[in-house]
Amino acid sequence: MLAAALAAPVLAASAIPPLPRPRPDHDTQPGPPAAAPGQETQEQARVRQGIPDDGPGSDSIFAAANAQTAADATKLGTTPEPVTLTAELTEKGAALTDGLVWRVYDTKPDKNGKLAMIAKSEQAAPTLRLKPGDYVVHVAYGRAQASDTLSVGNNAGKKAMVIDAGGLKLNALLPGEVAIPFNLLHFDIFSGGDNDSDRVVVAEKVSANDIMTLNAGTYHVVSYFGDVNAVVRADLRVEPGQLTDATLYQKAAQISFKLVSDAGGEAIADVDWVVKSNDGQAIFTNTGTFPTTVLEEGTYTITAKRGDKSYNRQFEVKAGQPQDIEVVTSAG
Repeated sequence: MLAAALAAPVLAASAIPPLPRPRPDHDTQPGPPAAAPGQETQEQARVRQGIPDDGPGSDSIFAAANAQTAADATKLGTTPEPVTLTAELTEKGAALTDGLVWRVYDTKPDKNGKLAMIAKSEQAAPTLRLKPGDYVVHVAYGRAQASDTLSVGNNAGKKAMVIDAGGLKLNALLPGEVAIPFNLLHFDIFSGGDNDSDRVVVAEKVSANDIMTLNAGTYHVVSYFGDVNAVVRADLRVEPGQLTDATLYQKAAQISFKLVSDAGGEAIADVDWVVKSNDGQAIFTNTGTFPTTVLEEGTYTITAKRGDKSYNRQFEVKAGQPQDIEVVTSAG
């Protein structure tokens, strides 16, 4: 089940985007071009266009490389021109002031068929000195991206990019609007598609109420309560300049087990546990005194084994109703 609310109209030029200001993260900022949901992956596009992955680098390193490019161009009689790069969240929106990562690539493949990255900056509006010619410009803002061509010459001077992005905020609850423990809940986000084979991972293990900055489009969201079988899915639409705030509803409960000699007695230690679903599939195993897990609503069989003796019990899980399940040896 799903309750979703779209908040905030498309941003006016003076508005503040309802999105986080992402801290640039070198490990999560892929190279260009951006892939719209349901289309080719970033990696596929990178390979197709010959664009390499980022190696180690920083503004200072690429500034030095840019200066060398300028020096080489001067020797050849080609004067580099300053080009200022800016990015907006939506058409006619305000320019973003931080959280951006810029990359500029040559358009001519090298002998290995790849495009060389010739400049990189984490400034909001960097000014680069580039010799006349054609380039590919890529900008990343959180997990949203945009790529475009850039022609330097005839005093172009500026390049404005529209990222076309919005925000996605996720949460999940139990029936009765009961909160789920933070450490037992996470989400995976995929591109849109008719089935799993058509989808591409966009973000994994996203915490509840985190705001993800994503390109506008439809995404397939998976909510995990625990790590066994409590899974809920939904397709959600992210609109440019808007925050999609969605709550999914889990039909599951936390369950704990103990082996006792008599009902209400002390728990017996060193027990091997196996929970099987109604179709006989083992979905949870554990060794201990008080194992705890999360199961979606339904009927299950628990087996407690100690030494050469096994004890079985059938039990039912109801959504939002935690239970302590006793397995009694005298009933075995």
